[in-house]
Amino acid sequence: MSLPVTFTDLGVSADLASRLAEQGVNQPFPIQAATIPAGLAGRDICGRAPTGSGKTLAFGIPLVTRVSRAKPSKPRALVLAPTRELAAQIERALTPLAATRQRRVVALYGGVGFGAQLAALRRGADIVVATPGRLADLIERRNADLCDVEIVVVDEADRMADMGFLPEVRRLLDRVRPDRQTYLFSATLDGEIDVLVKRYQRDPFVHQVDVAAEEDRRQHLFWKTHKTERANVAAQIVIRHGSTVVFCRTKRGADRLARQLHQAGVSVAAIHGDRTQVQREKALAAFSGGRVQALVATDVAARGIHVDAVGCVLHFDPPEDEKAYVHRSGRTGRAGAGGTVLSLVTDDTAAAVKALQRALGFPTRTTAPDLSGPAVVLRPQSAERKPERAKPERAKRDWAAAAGTPTPRRKPDGRPARGLGRRTGQGRRSRPA
Repeated sequence: MSLPVTFTDLGVSADLASRLAEQGVNQPFPIQAATIPAGLAGRDICGRAPTGSGKTLAFGIPLVTRVSRAKPSKPRALVLAPTRELAAQIERALTPLAATRQRRVVALYGGVGFGAQLAALRRGADIVVATPGRLADLIERRNADLCDVEIVVVDEADRMADMGFLPEVRRLLDRVRPDRQTYLFSATLDGEIDVLVKRYQRDPFVHQVDVAAEEDRRQHLFWKTHKTERANVAAQIVIRHGSTVVFCRTKRGADRLARQLHQAGVSVAAIHGDRTQVQREKALAAFSGGRVQALVATDVAARGIHVDAVGCVLHFDPPEDEKAYVHRSGRTGRAGAGGTVLSLVTDDTAAAVKALQRALGFPTRTTAPDLSGPAVVLRPQSAERKPERAKPERAKRDWAAAAGTPTPRRKPDGRPARGLGRRTGQGRRSRPA
């Protein structure tokens, strides 16, 4: 019986292998074992693999190993990601490895101010992880220059295409030095993605993970549910499965469901495109830290949710197509782990779900909800208290003070007093003659 492959066997240096071991990462996943040697050898890499397969370290280890030290505002390595959350997740994963080699990693994304990001670029950001829009803004403002970039990673290129980012991605890649090393990872490699491969890669090492052939330990269920009962069924699912990511089609629908789950006694946070970056980070931190059991999200945020030990993915609204189903469902069962993927099917979505099942190779049937089995003990909602509302009278006084508006003084019995409660420079109001 052969011994398992180690990172050292793949050519990873002892210092990086030791840092990985400190994090509990001792054996490479299949995509890492396949692509790391090619990356370390300086080859372009074209990888097709599902979410949760270990792609970040697959490109991160060669990137950290080969990247040079950067000059101010001129990074030497660039990772493009479709969402803020994914960019932040990649930054967190690469920072410990980069520190081993005295390299700096900086994430650039919208939803936050420019100040801290500009300061980090001026100090010398060796590896920049960026969303296309924010990076393009910084280049236009002449705060960043890609002329020294020697390694480029385009992560989740298919999601870039779905979000309409590929034209911007191409403009950014055209700014990078022509002799760069290029890694491209995507769940699909057809259409626009194939154009990227042909235009920006040279004889790439191609590794394709056959998703259908991969051992899927997840349970895929389709429950027939009345539309008016969906929220109640969703609450029961969360109570029984614990950590659950719930997907809705619209931002308004996500907020509405979050309120309904809260009213049903489930601790919940919502994440979608209208939330500020601070709100999104707070929601993800609460979910990954176990302070809330349900994270209600839209598809825009789907690729940025990288949380281990998610017990269930609930499709409250059906996904747009089979690709979206795969991306959503990838939040659970990461790296071959088990999990449950549940879809709620109503009369008006039954036809679309049946087409989805055929495209995915699933049996075209639904079953009645099965809410038997032990329930997970939820944490008390006090961990995520709602912000206190100001009392009406206090709120009125606060607003008046902020607006510079005089507020009426009151007598001890509560009746309004004549004159003003405080000096405002306007004097006493005149009475009619």
